Amino acid sequence: MKFSLCTISFRHQLISFADMVEFARRHDFDGIELWGIHAQHLYDGDREKAEEQLRILTKHEMQISMLSDYLDISSHQPFSKTLDKGKRLISLAKWLGGNRIRTFAGQKASAEVSASERALYVGHLRELCDLCGENGMELLLETHPNTLTDDLTSTLTLLEEINHPSIAINLDFLHIWESGADPIDSFEKLQPWVHHYHLKNIVSTEHLGVFLPNNVYSPSGSREGIVPLAYGAVDYRSILEVIAKTDHFASIEWFGPNPAKVLGEEMKWLRQQVPAQSLSLL
Repeated sequence: MKFSLCTISFRHQLISFADMVEFARRHDFDGIELWGIHAQHLYDGDREKAEEQLRILTKHEMQISMLSDYLDISSHQPFSKTLDKGKRLISLAKWLGGNRIRTFAGQKASAEVSASERALYVGHLRELCDLCGENGMELLLETHPNTLTDDLTSTLTLLEEINHPSIAINLDFLHIWESGADPIDSFEKLQPWVHHYHLKNIVSTEHLGVFLPNNVYSPSGSREGIVPLAYGAVDYRSILEVIAKTDHFASIEWFGPNPAKVLGEEMKWLRQQVPAQSLSLL
């Protein structure tokens, strides 16, 4: 398996893309997962400098593991706007040399979505899959609370409903654990669709609210309970034993303070759990 850092970890830091590329190289990352707004900023800004850094990534055998954004599949806005955004993300992904676009399966808990709403969401996701497929892209749905992928049963059903070769899963182990499912059992059942992982941890379930969007994206939001992978309630040692030989990227999704310090330490720990020589077996 391969490891990537998330630019979202530096959402409240003043750091350049060049600094991030150098950080990734220095700490033995295999790639970078770019937040959509960061990718757009790179493209709209000094494009030549950004392309120079992308060449440096390639030179050091790193890559953009995934472009992460949100595509609205609800009826709250004309779906044509979502398709337009999808086309823009595809263009950005091509420019970055990537082929994975991450989104969410709506913004409502699966238990609260009516049959007619679900059918609408499925239809919209299938259209987005068509668009991605035509452009050599994969559309990855992240396992996440308050979406149609908020538990294992709904996720498996959704994948069958969409039934498209371009659909895939970004398996967030903490969130699937949060749903009450066993992370390893969930991986085994979702394995045909899993093409990327998110790794993060928490002290206990009572602190899960720290990951709510209105808190985690706020510079003044609480970070209480967020801990490195080795020290939380989710057993990543057991998970890594199972997924180590898969040929997928795992992004360390660190939302806590001191991202540079913590991410460097996380990579040391991960390389101890997944020795570099095991990569030759992929």
